[in-house]
Amino acid sequence: MSKKGSPNATKSKKIVFYDTPERHASLKVRLQHDSISQALFFRSMVTGYIKKDPNLLNFIDKIKASKKIGLSQDKREIRESRELIKKGNETMNKLGLAETEIENIFDLLEKANPDL
Repeated sequence: MSKKGSPNATKSKKIVFYDTPERHASLKVRLQHDSISQALFFRSMVTGYIKKDPNLLNFIDKIKASKKIGLSQDKREIRESRELIKKGNETMNKLGLAETEIENIFDLLEKANPDL
């Protein structure tokens, strides 16, 4: 059951969650103010989270602290993790690996090892 006209309709997954009508209206107003569609907003947030965008990770840390999530991870571990992410990004830049090249590498590995 795919939505007609959606990109890669047969390969897409729908992400759904519920919120209050007031928050939904506020979100729509803010998005309209910034000229951003809901789809672009949520896809961008997911991309930033997956790619470990430092700004988004700082925000995630605030969320975790306010909800007391991940208390087993102390500040030192979080700082070390962020430093590793930063060094990894720097290494990718030094090697000239673009996101599409990395995806191509994973595609090749997947084709060569379909059982993984």
